[in-house]
Amino acid sequence: MTNTSEVLMIKEAFLALNVKKINQINNIVKGNSKPKPHIQMTTKGPSRKQVIIPMSSDNISVFMKNLSLHITNINRQLQNTKSEVLVDYIRSDLLGITIITNNRVSQQSDLLIIDQYVKNSNDINALQVEEPRLPKSKSYLKIISILFYPHDNSQEHLTSSNIETVLKQNQIFNNITLVSKPRVIKVSSKSDMSIVWLDIWDVQSGSNAKMLINRCFNVRRHIATIQKANMNPGVP
Repeated sequence: MTNTSEVLMIKEAFLALNVKKINQINNIVKGNSKPKPHIQMTTKGPSRKQVIIPMSSDNISVFMKNLSLHITNINRQLQNTKSEVLVDYIRSDLLGITIITNNRVSQQSDLLIIDQYVKNSNDINALQVEEPRLPKSKSYLKIISILFYPHDNSQEHLTSSNIETVLKQNQIFNNITLVSKPRVIKVSSKSDMSIVWLDIWDVQSGSNAKMLINRCFNVRRHIATIQKANMNPGVP
């Protein structure tokens, strides 16, 4: 709440100011200026009480035909190992199947059982079945101070593939997995610099991203810096 006497003092000192500017100055003096916007860097991610198995469309069609049998067999094998995990139901999408479990998160031993069962099922092409995985969160980062035209005497601009190569060569990105290809955007039409947006797989605490924030690395002779970014920046 603005004190009347304080407003009058500011008005006397700055005769040309309007009411809005006077209130802004008064808020700054009182330390009531607007806080910096919060950057939501990491998604919470879906429940981990499910197992995701990417596979080919042909495998999906075959596996989904005998769901009751598969659920019974998987649960029997899990119980044989004294696991507390049980399968409630299975659903599919365009990328694979998702096994929904009871109120337990699958351990590595559970994932191994499920993996072996799915790959050994009748008419399933095991080469087109990826490893079972638990859902993860995503974190969003950006890399600044990289030239948009990194090659000397060339108008060939920076590409996603260039960035992927750089990341693979740098030890600070060890054990970091990209959700999708990096997105390269020119800062402005008059600038020769770019911003690179990165989406990485993470845990809900955002620990993978936190290890990278404010880290620097070389891109040729320039030094690039990693910063946190809001969710879903740029164009996918």
